[in-house]
Amino acid sequence: MATPMPERGEPYADAAAEAVQTSVMAVRLVLAVADAVRRHQQRRNGKGEEELPPVEQSGSVAADSVTKLLPADISAALMQNAEWPQMAQQLVGLQRAGVDLGDFLPRLSEIAVSVRDAAMANAERVDREGTGEWERTLREMLPAGPVREAIVSSPTWPDIAAKMAEIDQRGVDVRKILASAHDEGVGVDQAIARVLAANPTPALSRDAKRTSGPLTIGLDVPSDLDLSDRERALNQLAIVEDNARYVRWVREAMPGYETAADALVIHEYWPLIAARMAKMETQGKPVREHLARLLQNTSWEDGPVSQLGARLVEAASETLQRPLGEGSASRAKVNTAAARAQSVTLDPTKRQGAKAAADAETVGIAHRQQSGPAPSRGKSR
Repeated sequence: MATPMPERGEPYADAAAEAVQTSVMAVRLVLAVADAVRRHQQRRNGKGEEELPPVEQSGSVAADSVTKLLPADISAALMQNAEWPQMAQQLVGLQRAGVDLGDFLPRLSEIAVSVRDAAMANAERVDREGTGEWERTLREMLPAGPVREAIVSSPTWPDIAAKMAEIDQRGVDVRKILASAHDEGVGVDQAIARVLAANPTPALSRDAKRTSGPLTIGLDVPSDLDLSDRERALNQLAIVEDNARYVRWVREAMPGYETAADALVIHEYWPLIAARMAKMETQGKPVREHLARLLQNTSWEDGPVSQLGARLVEAASETLQRPLGEGSASRAKVNTAAARAQSVTLDPTKRQGAKAAADAETVGIAHRQQSGPAPSRGKSR
């Protein structure tokens, strides 16, 4: 005759249920990440992300797979969760995108089981050490929320429970201390949340600083951007497989101007132009039609050959950002020194000198206008 298992008691049962719920939270997190990756990949392929299938079409399909491939306690908790309809949609969306749920769900099950078992291990240790009553006290005293969840799911929970027992043996009101600890915990939780929400900006690299402006407006430029390494810069801007296609588009948009096209795509700032093109693709904008306007206004030809690439970087950036309906850019003659002073392609130290030259030229023009026309050298009457 088998020896009956000792009754664990209500605190242990509560802990077991909470361990399963913790595993459900882990499943929700993994699904959210997988769905985000699916959407991103579909956008990168230029097809546009597919919307999630309707709830009524997803529930039964997802439930069948989850029931077969996940442990019974976890699958039951998943399907009873308020967010199950969304999770079911995400699962079917992954399946339609080409993910084999027969491979994906078993790996997801391993994650869920490891989380559940880790949470249960804490409960078993508490039970072995005879401090289970303190979990009941904790649940009675503290409302459900981030503080209680942090305590009971922490690897240090058994030690916390042991300290509670020790304090009680010394004649101290543990409940009163718990109430105060809860209030302090809420304050800590809110303070950390504020810091995370503030998301302080890290120190910018030299390249991130010197390209800040019209060239990078609206782009997600990493704070440690390194344009000295072409391959690394493309990776930092999430341009890997698409780069060759963008180079080809530039060359196709500039027939007869092969040298100019090469000057643009080999320029140090090319990764930023490629990033602009990638963003336009995700927004469904006709990148190639924008590039074709580079030949509608070829003012970038004017100037030293050594600076051709820099002029084309600015021209390409401008034409990619300008709506198609606005036509070609103005070809009015400009103060070239002033233009160079404002150029994003100039090093900050050189920009200062260019600005001084622009100011001097402007003053000279104003002086000539105020002085009026030069006197005639013809004979007087």
